Amino acid sequence: MSRSDRLGVLTWRRVFRRFEARDSSLQTQLRDTLMHVVLEGLIAPGETVPSSRWLAESLALSRTTVSAVLLRLCAEGVLGSRPRSGYFVNPEMGSVRVDASGRPRKVTRKTTQTWLERVGSRFATQRNIVKPPDWQRYRFPFIYGQFDTSLFPFGGWRECVLESLHKGAVEQWAPDHIDRDSPILVEQIRRRLLPARGIWAEPDNILVTAGAQQATYMLASLLVSSRTRVGIEDPGYPDARNSFSLHSRLIRRLPLDAGGLIVGEALAGCRYVYVTPSHQCPTTVTMTLERRLALLERAERDDIVIIEDDHESELSHAGRPTPALKSLDTGERVIYIGSLSKTLAHGLRIGYIVGPAALIRELRGLRRLMLRHPPTNNEHAAAVFVRHGFHEAFVRRLNRNYRDRAGVLRAALERHLPEVSYAQANGGSALWVRFPERIDTGILAQAALAHGVIVEPGEIFFAGTERPRNFLRMGYSSIEARLIEDGVQILAGLVRASGKA
Repeated sequence: MSRSDRLGVLTWRRVFRRFEARDSSLQTQLRDTLMHVVLEGLIAPGETVPSSRWLAESLALSRTTVSAVLLRLCAEGVLGSRPRSGYFVNPEMGSVRVDASGRPRKVTRKTTQTWLERVGSRFATQRNIVKPPDWQRYRFPFIYGQFDTSLFPFGGWRECVLESLHKGAVEQWAPDHIDRDSPILVEQIRRRLLPARGIWAEPDNILVTAGAQQATYMLASLLVSSRTRVGIEDPGYPDARNSFSLHSRLIRRLPLDAGGLIVGEALAGCRYVYVTPSHQCPTTVTMTLERRLALLERAERDDIVIIEDDHESELSHAGRPTPALKSLDTGERVIYIGSLSKTLAHGLRIGYIVGPAALIRELRGLRRLMLRHPPTNNEHAAAVFVRHGFHEAFVRRLNRNYRDRAGVLRAALERHLPEVSYAQANGGSALWVRFPERIDTGILAQAALAHGVIVEPGEIFFAGTERPRNFLRMGYSSIEARLIEDGVQILAGLVRASGKA
């Protein structure tokens, strides 16, 4: 009796269920099942595979589906076939598996400790934003920065991906670009995306990055030393703060108000200032034009370089957004960070830096050591998406939906939680909500999870040792408008219950 016969119907069904998915066809699910069985050694090289009739009956599939998968695996060299003997696992598949036992070696405590002593920095202990990985199963996800399938332009993106798979396009993006970027994406950035922000740049002023995150990390690595003073908004973006803190302990906390960053004495001695003027992270306030001009004047006077993360600049609910800080810069004082990930899809990981050509050359050399360049197939598809006007239409749709959701959220807060206050943002995808000081939003967020509500405590955005614990960032990009009020009602009930405890 072969091993495949010994597996039995129940085992085959259990394995097949592991690969059931709504977004893949039955043929794909069966192929993944058979590949798992082969690669895990459940059927050894040279042994026979159950017949198409047996598999079809056991897994409740059509025989046509099963036969198509078996033929495909034969064409791929995974299986072989003999006349009147059926299919068998290609004997050469035995060389694919490195360790047939699959048993991991035991790691001793001494070995683990040795490696911890070798690590210079403790990245794992940094304070970071934490989001539930299974957030989509929660009914009320007031979560920031996640992908909303209900709004994504599947048709346009599919068209652009298919266009990027034509022979001529593949010949453009498939070769190793070494330290270069996709020319078509750079062209769309400089001709379509940057002019919309009032910025004009040449190709040698632009570097494509794996999202704004990598852009910030690279700038911190290239520009900041242990004696460099860097000013960062407080509250501000934790990942940027962490990136700069890896290189310098001289991190200056810069205060904010309703007009954005306060151009005051806190800037004294700063060599670099990191700001998010379009929609400040996390408060969402927009830096006024007067503040922008004052910051540029101060930068010129004190020899400060400004790193502008143009956070959610395209998400404007009240008409045309404020021009970028970079658009007002006449002295190469501003390094600009932009992103397609914030609007199109966070998982796409496409950002870019705009700066002086000499700086971009050095950043290009640094990026080559890190990853050479981001995946150019994604760059090409994104460039085509922008060129055909799909991106502009998509942003308009996002703004309509986000404006409606923001209005519903504000109304729900005023109705059910009148004791809270929030920043009057004119865009973005979240509200920064302040609760009474007696409310610990970390505890509130944990209690809310049990009721299907995800909210993000604001404490993580503050630096220092004494951090306010009565703020929430409530995102509305991933929750349907019809669910917002019910979610706020649940939060209100939890707040009332905490006051009675």
